[in-house]
Amino acid sequence: MDRSVLVLGGTAEARRLAAGLVEESGVRIVSSLAGRVREPLLPPGEVRVGGFGGAGALAAWLRERGVVAVVDATHPFAARMSANAAAATAAAGVPLLVLRRPGWTPEPGWTVVDSLDAAAAALPALGERAFLTTGRGGLAAFAASDRWFLVRSIDAPEPPAPRRMQVLLARGPFTVEDERDLLRTHAIDVLVTKDSGGPAGKLEAARAEGVPVLLVARPPVPPGVEMVDTVAGATGWVRDTVAGCAPST
Repeated sequence: MDRSVLVLGGTAEARRLAAGLVEESGVRIVSSLAGRVREPLLPPGEVRVGGFGGAGALAAWLRERGVVAVVDATHPFAARMSANAAAATAAAGVPLLVLRRPGWTPEPGWTVVDSLDAAAAALPALGERAFLTTGRGGLAAFAASDRWFLVRSIDAPEPPAPRRMQVLLARGPFTVEDERDLLRTHAIDVLVTKDSGGPAGKLEAARAEGVPVLLVARPPVPPGVEMVDTVAGATGWVRDTVAGCAPST
C-alpha cells in the first residue's frame, strides 16, 4: 500500500497543498472536507466528505489507511476539528502539522473580541446596520439582536438567525470596489467578521469608507502542535516527514 497523507481541508491553502503533492511518487494524498458547503471546491487527488465521528474514530481511520502524516489545513475557526486531529494523531502516533494563513493585525478603530457571543454583545455600541461575514454557522449568536444585518454566505442560512436580515448568496473572492459598493448600497455602519486571515477586500473597503470593524479573534492552535503559515512550508514538512517513514508493504 502507498503511504497516505491526510489533508484536513476546505481552505484555499488546503487545495493548493493537495495540488502540489498529488504527483509525489509513492504517496497517496487524501483530502477530507467537512461537507458543510453544498457544492465545495474540490482539490486534486482523493477526496472524502463528512466527519470522522470524533477523535477515536479518526485515530482508527489513520491506522487503517496507513496514514504517515496529517496536515490540518482547516479554517482557522474549525477548533473542534483541530482538537480532534491533535488527539487522534497523538493516539495513533502520526505526525501532525497545522497550516494556518497569517491572521490580521488589528488597526485603530477596530474592536476585537474573543467569541461570537462577545461580538453580539459589543455590536449595539458600534452600529445599526451590520455587514455580518462570520459564516452562516455563526448567525445564532446574533439571533436576538434588533440590529439590521446583511449576511453573505455560499449557501442559504438556516435558523436560528437574526430577525432583520437580508441574505446575499455569493462565493468570493470579491474586489475592494465591489465591497465598497456593497457597504454604500446597504448603508453599512459596522463590519462584523472573524479573523480568517488572508486577502480581505472587505477590510480595505471598510477602511476606505470609514466603517468600523468588529473582529472575532481566532482560537489558538492546540498546544504542542507544530504550525506553519505557508503552503510551501507545509509542502516541505510533508516531504521531509514522508521521507523519514519506511515504505508500506
